[in-house]
Amino acid sequence: MDLKDIILLLHPAIAVAVVFPMIGIVVNRAWQTRQRRMETAKGGKSKIPPVVGAEHLQIGRWLTGSVVGITLLALAYGTFKKILTNGVWNTAPFKVILIILLYGVTITSLVLLYKAKEKQWRGIFATLTGMGVVILGFQDGVFRRDNEWFVSHFYYGIVATILMIFSLAIVQDIYQDRSHRWRNVHIILNCIALLLFIGQGMTGTRDLLEIPLSWQEEYIYKCDYEKKTCGNISPSPSSQVPGINRDQLLAKSNNL
Repeated sequence: MDLKDIILLLHPAIAVAVVFPMIGIVVNRAWQTRQRRMETAKGGKSKIPPVVGAEHLQIGRWLTGSVVGITLLALAYGTFKKILTNGVWNTAPFKVILIILLYGVTITSLVLLYKAKEKQWRGIFATLTGMGVVILGFQDGVFRRDNEWFVSHFYYGIVATILMIFSLAIVQDIYQDRSHRWRNVHIILNCIALLLFIGQGMTGTRDLLEIPLSWQEEYIYKCDYEKKTCGNISPSPSSQVPGINRDQLLAKSNNL
């Protein structure tokens, strides 16, 4: 594999090694937290330790940063690959500068969202982070599968990322709201996000089969995806024996 192929694999590698295990831990802690809350609400004593709530909050915050991070990594790969391949820097340098600045603003907004305490600032930084992710996602070079958006790894990922950003923004509201309205919103939206993450695992695996390595692009992109054909495939050199053609080999095998 070339260097750009290795860089392409960073996104799925980090997702498998870091993000998806973290999702499992967050879901487990969320379930334990809810079970403990229900048991104590009935006046009983729960065997689940109180620390599960704090662990759910802390790992959930890490999860949001990880999801936004690998999303920006994937978008940057497609965008800058297109910029470098087509020489966009020479034809539209101002556009390239704006894209770089937008990445900086998005990352900075996420960092400030973690630090913001007031509801107004949390809303502003969450909005800026979400807008940055969406705008960067629709740059040239990003693999989106627009014709099949309902089974698109890109669209599932963008929506899941937005939900993660929103969940981070309302954390303080959850603990301050005695009516549990924000808690219920948090549960519903994160159940949707969990389903999207499951879809991410399926669509991401499919896309890895469809995105070729750099040296294969010239041949793979000539295929007709509607007819599911790629033209005639020449026999590999290993199947050719000096002095014997393919028909002779088949005739000999039939006589065995």
